[in-house]
Amino acid sequence: MQNLQAKPLHLKPNKNIPNNTILPLLLYQQVFSSSENLESQFKKAFEGNGWSGTWVNGVFNYHHYHSTAHEALGVLAGSATIMLGGPDGEEVTLKAGDLAVLPAGTGHCCKSASPDFKVMGAYPKGQENYDICTVDDDVEEKKQNIAQVALPAADPVGGKAGPLMKLWGQQ
Repeated sequence: MQNLQAKPLHLKPNKNIPNNTILPLLLYQQVFSSSENLESQFKKAFEGNGWSGTWVNGVFNYHHYHSTAHEALGVLAGSATIMLGGPDGEEVTLKAGDLAVLPAGTGHCCKSASPDFKVMGAYPKGQENYDICTVDDDVEEKKQNIAQVALPAADPVGGKAGPLMKLWGQQ
């Protein structure tokens, strides 16, 4: 891992997407120095830092969020433009080697992707049974869930000394 840094992105509620008004979304660029075998590198880092329930796929092409879990998305291949924060949110381009850590409540939607785009998702231990919420869900009920989601014990790739610990107020 190179000098690990994360850019915080503070998102406000957007239409019927609550986002997280306390914790910022974190964007990491080029987490690993070698792009070889990113799947194994992300999986080892996630598991070693207490993030589990991993899966490999893409990102849904509709606005959704999780009210019962924080989510890490490590980009394994290709690139995509992801809308963060709901329909009027911020578009970001993620490419192989990048990582996004979405606090519970953060809206996300794939706007476009290269044919080979692939991500690995992971969740803090105990949050693997996450829900999938959309703009049609009762946002007030989901905000109550979001307020109850425990902070992770470590950054998904940087461990107890990783950027998430400071940026989410745990150091």
